[in-house]
Amino acid sequence: MNMQEILNILALTHINYFHLAGLRQLYDQLGSATAVIENRHHLRDIIPDASPRLIEGLKGVDEALKRAETELEYDMKNDILPIPLHDSNYPQRLKECDDAPLLLFYKGNAPLNAKRVISIVGTRRCTTYGQDLIQRFVQELRQQCPQALIVSGMAYGVDITAHRAALQNGYDTIAVLAHGLDYLYPPRHKSTADAMLHQGGLLTEFFTMTNADKVNFVRRNRIVAGMADCTILVESAAHGGGMITARLSRDYNRETFAFPGAVGATYSEGCNKLIREHVASLITNAHDFVEAMGWQDDVQLQQAQHAGIERQLFPNLTTEEQQVVSALASDNDQQINRLTVTSNTPISRLSALLFELEMKGIIRSMVGGKYHLIK
Repeated sequence: MNMQEILNILALTHINYFHLAGLRQLYDQLGSATAVIENRHHLRDIIPDASPRLIEGLKGVDEALKRAETELEYDMKNDILPIPLHDSNYPQRLKECDDAPLLLFYKGNAPLNAKRVISIVGTRRCTTYGQDLIQRFVQELRQQCPQALIVSGMAYGVDITAHRAALQNGYDTIAVLAHGLDYLYPPRHKSTADAMLHQGGLLTEFFTMTNADKVNFVRRNRIVAGMADCTILVESAAHGGGMITARLSRDYNRETFAFPGAVGATYSEGCNKLIREHVASLITNAHDFVEAMGWQDDVQLQQAQHAGIERQLFPNLTTEEQQVVSALASDNDQQINRLTVTSNTPISRLSALLFELEMKGIIRSMVGGKYHLIK
């Protein structure tokens, strides 16, 4: 897609920020943002019911284009990828939703169209019960469903617990943010966000210089729900952002699940309510979830990989590189101090080999200084 079209998409988004469904209809009907802007003086002749606010806003398109140019310049300087709606990198599941944004901003290395995409959401006041549920669930899921992308919102509580559990278990994980990519909220999650840039990424529809206002958290929930195959609510009070995301998931005809909790427990009221109202299906563990999603073939694939049926020797590896790969194949996710022993490689040489293998896409560095062999 050419740069002018991206600028025009940015300008349209800036003009019509809060009427995304109408903007999407106009964009689809005319075929491009460029066509919308070129025909802005007689949109009523083309689409009689075009939004009055959009028609009025298009009168100031020159100012919007200046803002778009500033945004794009910042993105290019800071390794932020603008992803338009019709780009192959755009989350295809989200594209099915009428209110999908025309463009997303992305910083990271994980594909947004992974084989399996799972959103995990819930309260910011996650209890020990909820934390244990998430950690156990993700650990079990990694054994049964090796190819998945974990999505959440980088908030306190359930969100950050889900991101960290994903990182610890070798999953890519994406945070959908309620602000631009020029800062991070909350700032205390920066170390996790930094790790995610190498094992997942940060995604937003918001321009830089956009504050993390309350309304933006509600808006971003539709992306969390829309880009996933399913949404899992872990803990929630009777009202809250997790409840909104779960209901959006069901509205988008996605599978929606909730972990039950004790009767009367404040942060299980929402989960129990959704289960009672048949908005969400009850799950208690990863096995329940995989069965409900019909992903049992992933379990079989994982078993085959462990048995060595699916693994093929990596081509074009040196003898030293093959030693490191073989050590990780026998015992994955090793720290460098252990790996130097199991691969019988001096640590001074091992650092260079690990770098080469990571550049070839064969291994991945993880939080905690561990190295993971990509299967």
